[in-house]
Amino acid sequence: MPAVVLVGAQWGDEGKGKATDLLGDQVDYVVKFNGGNNAGHTVVIPTPEGPQKYALHLLPSGILTPGVIPVIGNGVVIDPAVLFAELDGLVARGVDVSRLVVSANAHLIAPYNRTIDKVVERFLGSRRIGTTGRGIGPTYADKMNRIGIRVQDIFDEKILRQKVEGALDQKNHLLVKVYNRRAISVDEVVGELLSHAERLRPMVTDTALLLDQALDDGRTVLLEGGQATLLDVDHGTYPFVTSSNATSGGACTGSGIAPNRVDGVIAVVKAYTTRVGEGPFPTELLDDDGERLRRNGHEFGVTTGRPRRCGWYDAVIARYAARINGVTGFVLTKLDILTGWEQIPVCVAYEVDGVRHDEMPMTQTDFHHARPVYELLPGWSEDITAARSFEDLPSNAKAYVRTLEQMSGAPFAAIGVGPGRDEIISLRPLIG
Repeated sequence: MPAVVLVGAQWGDEGKGKATDLLGDQVDYVVKFNGGNNAGHTVVIPTPEGPQKYALHLLPSGILTPGVIPVIGNGVVIDPAVLFAELDGLVARGVDVSRLVVSANAHLIAPYNRTIDKVVERFLGSRRIGTTGRGIGPTYADKMNRIGIRVQDIFDEKILRQKVEGALDQKNHLLVKVYNRRAISVDEVVGELLSHAERLRPMVTDTALLLDQALDDGRTVLLEGGQATLLDVDHGTYPFVTSSNATSGGACTGSGIAPNRVDGVIAVVKAYTTRVGEGPFPTELLDDDGERLRRNGHEFGVTTGRPRRCGWYDAVIARYAARINGVTGFVLTKLDILTGWEQIPVCVAYEVDGVRHDEMPMTQTDFHHARPVYELLPGWSEDITAARSFEDLPSNAKAYVRTLEQMSGAPFAAIGVGPGRDEIISLRPLIG
């Protein structure tokens, strides 16, 4: 059976959690393969008492689906305190979290990583990246510099202490001499990390082996990316990106699953565009339309609460995401938010210094100066949240979807028409 990758096609917050939840009864394992608690998924589940909203940050969305085994892969960086707080919050709401497994090779966010993340961002001033300050970037930097701390290290105090000492030999010089901060003690860090060891131990396993055996046994594995294509450290709008590979290629390195076992790539894209943090955003709206999108779409970060920057749909970005990820099917979300506009602009190309670009500009400079070339599509006023088939949509909404599909480089498999689990229109199978 296949492994299927699920990624975001824009700058994140596209609704990947909902897409994962939609696939829940078709998959056996849901694997988070990159990132940390610097992004969030919102999942709304209907119950007899009314819709229940869950905000997940570090945990795979599959933890909300009974019978699915949620996996935190080796490509993730973990803040243990955040992990356990999130688990405790779900347990308090009656969610079974006992199935969670964690890779022994995932890296841990140490206290000094959080400190450095915050002081460096403040030090950058106007050149800041827009980091969440949760230690994600410095932890990935430690990983690449081979001074990182992995989950398995907290089960051997001698090794843990040696690694913390090695890391602080460098970092305390930086904190004290450059940023005028106090030095961090080895005992302080070791004590905090060791305090989580016994609770974490039963969850930890060789997840790459576990997933390979699952595929051999005919199970279906969904690989769930954090952040999104334009935030990928290699293929995103560098340097305003995350610190990991959020595209489909990162799914293999972040999970230990071989590339030839991946059978499909699902990308989630909003019917408009948002981003959080700094960096260029060609279709950004700094007017009443942008505020209306933010208000109607409840565009505030799940993890940070920051207001998201909002703009019209960007077909150039969608085509780029389709190409970089090898998308086999898009899930279009939040179509309902566009109800009420008489006309809806769609970005079909960029203009850079008088030259039209139908594809992503090669350089950061050109993308920074890109101006959107819009095509106006007719809007609709009808409420579409009750639509459950494509034919239920108003004619202009159907035309909008079909036009976007033609522009975006891959077929649309599903359309979100509301925040609820059942508020979706299926056009073709997401798997198989």
